[in-house]
Amino acid sequence: MKYLPIDRDDHSYQRPLSWSQIQAMCERLLGPTVQVLEVIENPLGTYNSTFRVELAESAPVYLRVAPEPGLQFRSEHRFMRNEHAGIPFLAPIAHLLSRTLGIDFTHEIVGRDYMIQTQLQGIPAPEGLDEYPRAEWTSFYRDIGSIARTIHGVRGEGFGFIAGPTFDSWSAALLSSLDDIAADHDDVGLHSADVRTLSNWVRHHRSLFDAITEPQLLHGDLWTVNVTIAAEAQKPRIVGICDCDRMSWGDPLADWSIFMARKRPGTERDGFWDTYGRDDPTPDDESRALIYEARHVVMARLERYRLGKNDEVDVSYRDVAQILCQIPG
Repeated sequence: MKYLPIDRDDHSYQRPLSWSQIQAMCERLLGPTVQVLEVIENPLGTYNSTFRVELAESAPVYLRVAPEPGLQFRSEHRFMRNEHAGIPFLAPIAHLLSRTLGIDFTHEIVGRDYMIQTQLQGIPAPEGLDEYPRAEWTSFYRDIGSIARTIHGVRGEGFGFIAGPTFDSWSAALLSSLDDIAADHDDVGLHSADVRTLSNWVRHHRSLFDAITEPQLLHGDLWTVNVTIAAEAQKPRIVGICDCDRMSWGDPLADWSIFMARKRPGTERDGFWDTYGRDDPTPDDESRALIYEARHVVMARLERYRLGKNDEVDVSYRDVAQILCQIPG
């Protein structure tokens, strides 16, 4: 038996797990006779703790363990349960997803949610893309655009996270999100004034957001770090998608993939729009997009704080200030 965890202390966000805990989790979800040969923790994960588990008589699997409930931000609450609730709505791209082999929310073995999934095809895109000339990355971004369009084509019945709470209007869901983000800032001692400015602007312009009347499925984190590409393919081609825990119902313009595709125009990222499509934005679209952009920045600020990236936290305040200057009064 071989166990290679990342060295963490008891005060880290991603709390360490013992071999016996991992063995018990595997036995519960895969059966009491399962033989675990090797466990290696993935260093790329920054929210869930993820372990590649080698088994004696079957293919490797991945064990994903959520943070302890008391350590989760309000704005990130029960993400694993949200993903589990949302997977059926990703049926149009099911061929790109891991299969869940077992999931345990009882907290009887360890006081955290966890699941075991099959291994995705391919290699992580951040590693594989560097093997191609940058000019060939366009096909990769075309794949993301096509996948995002397919996901956004799924309709829901309310706005908000898949596992709830859901709201009758998009403005109510957006305000709930911003209020949670502001409270998270307060809890950890970060200045929240700019988040509350965003929230107040939305409250005074609710009709702008309530023009969005049809909830559409948003992945919430679809971009390079959460996809895999085919190994040794002629061109970079997406074969897998992971980390679907931020799924929600809302305005497609608010999705992470749209935010990222709008950055760095004139580069290979423009391939995204070849498959996603691009409408001429109205002034209202641009106003909403600015609010969504600022929301992404303040959400990322919390993650940067958690990871101890204080310089990036400081930069985020300047970024939001610049966005606020562009939002019409």
